Amino acid sequence: MPNLKRKKGTIGILTGGGDVPGLNPAIRAVTIRAIREGFRVIGLRRGWKGLVSCIRDKKLHQEDCYQILTEEIVNKVGRTGGTFLHTSRTLPSHIPKNDVPDHLQDRYGDKINDLTPEILANLDFLGIDYLVAVGGDDTLSYGVHLSTLGVKVIAIPKTMDNDVPGTDYCIGFSTCITRTIEMTHSLRTTAGSHERILVIEVFGRYAGFTALLPTMAGAANRCVIPEYCFRIEDLTELLIQDRFTNPSHYSVVLVSEGARFDNEKMVFEKDERDQYGHRKLGGIGDLVSARIMATSARFNRGRKINVINQRLGYLVRCGNPDAIDSIAPMAFGNLALNLILNHSHGRLVSLRNGRYDDVPIDVVTSIKKVVDIEKYYNCKRLRPYYESFEAKPLFIMTSDY
Repeated sequence: MPNLKRKKGTIGILTGGGDVPGLNPAIRAVTIRAIREGFRVIGLRRGWKGLVSCIRDKKLHQEDCYQILTEEIVNKVGRTGGTFLHTSRTLPSHIPKNDVPDHLQDRYGDKINDLTPEILANLDFLGIDYLVAVGGDDTLSYGVHLSTLGVKVIAIPKTMDNDVPGTDYCIGFSTCITRTIEMTHSLRTTAGSHERILVIEVFGRYAGFTALLPTMAGAANRCVIPEYCFRIEDLTELLIQDRFTNPSHYSVVLVSEGARFDNEKMVFEKDERDQYGHRKLGGIGDLVSARIMATSARFNRGRKINVINQRLGYLVRCGNPDAIDSIAPMAFGNLALNLILNHSHGRLVSLRNGRYDDVPIDVVTSIKKVVDIEKYYNCKRLRPYYESFEAKPLFIMTSDY
């Protein structure tokens, strides 16, 4: 039963950045526990955009910016994928003039505007005592900024890339690699039927966990990751060797979207940048496929080998969460409430070496979390090392940051 004897304050919760399975279970966990502990919970829509867009007038209905959350609301969505609060890639300290809300256009006329004063005023207007931000390093980096300004922020890590520092696990990662393994195995039937090389592009801007772990699990023969610039000749030769030794005459490589050819830059789908300065990645799989086919004759007695090319993209981030992405968000949400009940803030809830914990929130901006290639990636063989698993965490390489 809710604790109705004493109202303990108001908690705001938002989800920012890309959607992943597990966000709704996290929202549900925070909300139900908070209500039962005597808090009011406000769901902030579209990540930081909802707080930026809020008009400080209590007579207005602003369902596009926020809503009061109840057990009934969150119970209906708690087992589903995506985020019912919606999301955006909004950075309040860097809002382009065209994206400034209409009611603020006369006050912010620069090409790029810092609307942090509006965020602070809107938090006060909504009476939010604690802010729970669920997101990746971009969303949480702004949470770090607010924390330095005195806002009581609790951060929950989520990203399919699993690259938020301070935690072994980020919401969405398990479902991502589960789907990657499943879909890669499904695509094998076509690759084997036509005796081709299969190239699959997966997520991973700066960190190669989403390519390396499925490869380690047997989904692919090779993988190329952002942490190591590879030579197409080396990759092609290895894949042709794999194809030759396979009774069905095919081989598979997973390509991180942020992977780079030797002496070349990342491949981008578009030139435009989001508010965090990121251009949309995409297309490296197409280039790898074309270059493998063009190079293959050198290692196959003068005969080219056809290539099947597939970008998994949003297929790994849609749909319902798997078991881990149902359990970990529940635990993270309850960890966040424990911190609030203990009057603690400026923390990132975390999972390290198999144990739930919390760390200072500024770890998000203090270091980068990437694959340690000396320990886990065989640069000559373009695949993981398969050794020294003793005392490693569940996902093996994610405690090194």
